[in-house]
Amino acid sequence: MHSVLIGTGSALPRRAVSNAELAERVDTSDEWIVERTGISNRHIAAPDETTSSLATDAAKKAVEAAGIEAESIDLIVLATATPDQTFPATATIVQNNLGCRGGIAFDVAAVCSGFLYALGVADSMLRTGAAKRALVIGSETFSRILDWEDRTTCVLFGDGAGAVVLEAREETGEKPRGILATRLHADGAHNHLLFVDGGPSTTGTVGKVRMKGREVFRHAVVNLAEVLKEVLEESGLTTADIDWLVPHQANARILDATAKKLGLPAEKVVMTVGQHANTSAASVPLALDQAVRDGRIVEGDLVMLEAMGGGFTWGASLIRM
Repeated sequence: MHSVLIGTGSALPRRAVSNAELAERVDTSDEWIVERTGISNRHIAAPDETTSSLATDAAKKAVEAAGIEAESIDLIVLATATPDQTFPATATIVQNNLGCRGGIAFDVAAVCSGFLYALGVADSMLRTGAAKRALVIGSETFSRILDWEDRTTCVLFGDGAGAVVLEAREETGEKPRGILATRLHADGAHNHLLFVDGGPSTTGTVGKVRMKGREVFRHAVVNLAEVLKEVLEESGLTTADIDWLVPHQANARILDATAKKLGLPAEKVVMTVGQHANTSAASVPLALDQAVRDGRIVEGDLVMLEAMGGGFTWGASLIRM
């Protein structure tokens, strides 16, 4: 039994914010941001746009692309660090919006690696028969937890959502479709390098993002290269077999460094960080959907997904489309 990806979708807030516009509010410049991050633009959610509304829009597009009825989905796993409410899970709001009540719906919190974690959980549940069709979503309104006085962090992030539909299928042959291998990791010793300085049980507030960028960069390049190798070893494949790498869109320099460490040519790396910035758990499915819809990624392609997030968490998943 394999978890076969049958549809993708994404959604962005209406408002796009350029570096030039951001420089009117923060002590920064377009040149400074582009040189250090590769980011030129990001989307910022309006008050009426929420994590659940963006997730719902992305989910509807993924369901439409899959050619199925939303009522047939019996599992929703939503990755987010910016839920609508402390509880209930944002996944249940999306479930209600889609009209597929009665199945399983819950959130996963692993920040920028959240979509990979959610994908791994959904894959396991589909393989064991706990569900037949799953909607896996990454959705964030990260702008809500940014310190707009801190130019080292506020310029890096944006809002958005991405979603995929997975279906449990028996796949045979030499090149079966579906998720072939996933590896996930975490190391809480690095909490102080990338975190939010608040929470219900500590400060009683939402808090703001805090990051030590240089240290995060160093860990990201090493951890991502290692987990990608782990997934390839598990699946019995090599870097040369990969058609596309869809990485977490954190920083163009991290993407370039990771690709070089793997010996992967730049033309095989899907990059959307320039237009979307870092959308945390949404970045991987958002980039995947864009590459599917513009025709780069097609059925049969071998696609590697990878991400690293605060705490730290990191992971990778290999999928044959």
